Order: sequence, then C-alpha cells, then structure tokens
Amino acid sequence: MSTVNISFNPDLLKEIDAVAQEESRSRSELIREAARSYIDRKRRWTQVFKIGAQTAKSKGLTPADLEEEIRSVRGKKQK
Repeated sequence: MSTVNISFNPDLLKEIDAVAQEESRSRSELIREAARSYIDRKRRWTQVFKIGAQTAKSKGLTPADLEEEIRSVRGKKQK
C-alpha cells in the first residue's frame, strides 16, 4: 500500500469526516471506497458509450439522427 497526500477544502473534509464517522470507517477507508466507486462508474459509462457508438455505426446512424431521437423521446415524456 502507498501513502498519498491529498488537499481538500475544509468544508469537504468536514463532510468526509462526518460520513466516515456515521459509517464507523476511517477517512482513508471512505476515500478509497469513493475512488473505487468513481473508477468503476467511469469504466461502466465508457463501456455504455462504446456499445452505443458501435450500435449507431452498425445501423448507419449519425450524431444528428441520435439527437433527433433524443428530442423526440423527451418531447413525448413531457406530454
């Protein structure tokens, strides 16, 4: 394991400490879990966008086609 020095503004550090205390965890444990969660979420979104791009390409869709479909779906949800 390696030690890393990180700077936080005082307000964020207070929030980190409060959550760590609520969960009976150390500050380090909480920050490690937050980093793991961020990395996992980032990888999942990268995969989602990759699949989306592959699907769009296979169907011959352009970015303009996708934007129009999104507008259409959002318009139907608002009605």
